[in-house]
Amino acid sequence: MTTHVLVLCTHNSARSVLAEAMFNHWASKLGVDAKAFSAGAAPSGRVHPQAIAVLTAAGVDVSYLSSKNMDLFAQAGAPEMRAVITVCDSAAAQPCPVWPGAPVRAHWSYPDPSAAPADEQAQRFELTRQAIAYRMLQLLQLLQLPFDALDNQALQQRVLGVGGL
Repeated sequence: MTTHVLVLCTHNSARSVLAEAMFNHWASKLGVDAKAFSAGAAPSGRVHPQAIAVLTAAGVDVSYLSSKNMDLFAQAGAPEMRAVITVCDSAAAQPCPVWPGAPVRAHWSYPDPSAAPADEQAQRFELTRQAIAYRMLQLLQLLQLPFDALDNQALQQRVLGVGGL
């Protein structure tokens, strides 16, 4: 059974998209039956061009990425999430819908690379991609354990522990 993870950021244009793409990239490489999605409370409607650029340069498929509203994942027929992770502080503070399946929640804070001056954005996006890629790889290594056998309390502790936090 596929394990689903939802990554949230307010505008769903940079950090959450980087996380979705890196998670799915690593899942494919490792043969882990897991899939990430990303969404936002106030989606911008576009994926930031620098996010596309750094993912493409890293050899990651970007063809399926889009900016979408988190409410899509609370509707009937949406994939049931096992974990919901916020990657920006404002998204962590916003009220979320009731997610089917009562997934565990975690907050992994990353600075917004799109807030950097234009001449620094390429570097900031790449550094953010690398940091998120590392954490997504750690999460996927956790998923290679008997993940379905973990209750939500045990899973919560492990998800919060990814990346040493």
